[in-house]
Amino acid sequence: MSGGEGSSGTSGGSGTEKKKEKARVSRTSLILWHAHQNDAAAVRKLLEEDRSLVQARDYDNRTPLHVASLHGWIDVAKCLIEFGADVNAQDRWKNTPLADAEGAKKNNMVELLKSHGGLSYGQNGSHFEPKPVPPPLPNKGDWEIDPSELDFSNSSIIGKGSFGEIVKASWRGTPVAVKRILPSLSDDRLVIQDFRHEVILLVKLRHPNIVQFLGAVTEKKPLMLITEYLRGGDLHQYLKEKGSLSPSTAINFALDIARGMAYLHNEPNVIVHRDLKPRNVLLVNSNADHLKVGDFGLSKLIKVQNSHDVYKMTGETGSYRYMAPEVFKHRRYDKKVDVFSFAMILYEMLEGDPPMAHYEPYEAAKYVAEGHRPMFRAKGFIPELRELTEQCWAQDMNQRPSFLDILKRLEKIRENLPTDHHWNIFNA
Repeated sequence: MSGGEGSSGTSGGSGTEKKKEKARVSRTSLILWHAHQNDAAAVRKLLEEDRSLVQARDYDNRTPLHVASLHGWIDVAKCLIEFGADVNAQDRWKNTPLADAEGAKKNNMVELLKSHGGLSYGQNGSHFEPKPVPPPLPNKGDWEIDPSELDFSNSSIIGKGSFGEIVKASWRGTPVAVKRILPSLSDDRLVIQDFRHEVILLVKLRHPNIVQFLGAVTEKKPLMLITEYLRGGDLHQYLKEKGSLSPSTAINFALDIARGMAYLHNEPNVIVHRDLKPRNVLLVNSNADHLKVGDFGLSKLIKVQNSHDVYKMTGETGSYRYMAPEVFKHRRYDKKVDVFSFAMILYEMLEGDPPMAHYEPYEAAKYVAEGHRPMFRAKGFIPELRELTEQCWAQDMNQRPSFLDILKRLEKIRENLPTDHHWNIFNA
C-alpha cells in the first residue's frame, strides 16, 4: 500500500500543505461527480475557481471529459472543452473520450468531440476491429435459461436501477428474482460487458449466506439474470420498519453478513463486493432469521498474489453513505473497503438510523473521508460492539480486521451477552 493511506498530504508536510492537499482531493472528487451527474453549472463554478481541475484524474486516469463523453452529457462536455480540456486525454486503458462516446453510441457527443479534434484511440476506439464479446463461460449450457421458461404473468417489480429492473417471476413453477436489462440498452457494449461480468462472478458462488444464482439469458434479448427469490425483502426496508435492533438480533444479522463476506474474501480468488449496504443484504423470509448478501453488479474478482496487495480499481464506486474513505478519495484500495461498509451497516442496525443520516449521501462520504465518524447514541452499543465497529471503520484500511476475525469476535460477544438479551431475536 502506498504511504499516507487514509491521510492527506505527506507526514513531513506542514498543516497548511495538508489542508491544501485535502482541498484538492475534495475538488477532484467533486468535479468528477458533477460531470457524472450532468451538472454543467456546478462544473463551471468549480472551473472558474480553479481552471486546473479540467485535467483532474481519477485512479483509472479518467478525466471529467471521459465521464461526460461516456454518458453523452453535451453541456458538461462543452463547458470542459471551453476551459481547455484535453480532448485526446487517455485513461489507463488508453481510451480517449471519443472512444468512450463511440463505445456508448453517443452520436451527438461523437460529433462534438470530432469537431474539436477528438481522435478515437484505446480498447473501444474505432480504429480497432470491434471484437465480439465472448460468452461468459464455455459450459454455459449448464445455466443458460430459455426465456420461454420464465413466467411473468403474475410478475411484480421489486427493484429498479439505471440499467434495468428486478422482477419477481416464476421459473419452472418456482418464484425467482429476474434482473432484466432495459431493451434500449441491450446493444450497449459497456452494459453487456458489465452484465456478463456479473454472470461470471455469480456462476462461481456457492454459500448459504450468498444469494443463489440460478441461471441467465445471454443469447436472446432482453438479457436476464435469474437468482433465488427471497421473501423477506431487504435489510434497508426491514430497518426502516423496525428501527434499532436489540444487540442479539444485530449480532445474529452481522454474523450472517460476515459469513457471506468471509467466503467472498477467501484468498487467492478474492471478490471485493464494493457496494455492501442494507439494500444489498436480503432477508430469506418474513421471520428474519437468515440473511444473504446479494447484488454483485459492482463486484470485482481479483487474484491475490500476497495478502498485502492493493489494487487500482475505480474510485467512487458504490453507495456514498457506506463508502470507505479511500474509495471516495480515489486512492488505491483492497477488500477492506467491504469491512468499512460492514461497520456502517452494524452501526445502522444498532442505532436504527443510517450513518450520518442528517447529511446527503455525497456530503456524508466527504465528511467521513475527512476523518469524521457517526456518533454512538444507542444503548445497544455495548463496549465490545462499539470497539469492533470503530476498528472496522478505521481510516487506515490496514487497521481494519478481516471478516474471519470479525466472525470470531462476534461469536465471543454473543456468548458473553447478558441472559436478558441472549437470543431475544425478534424483539427489536
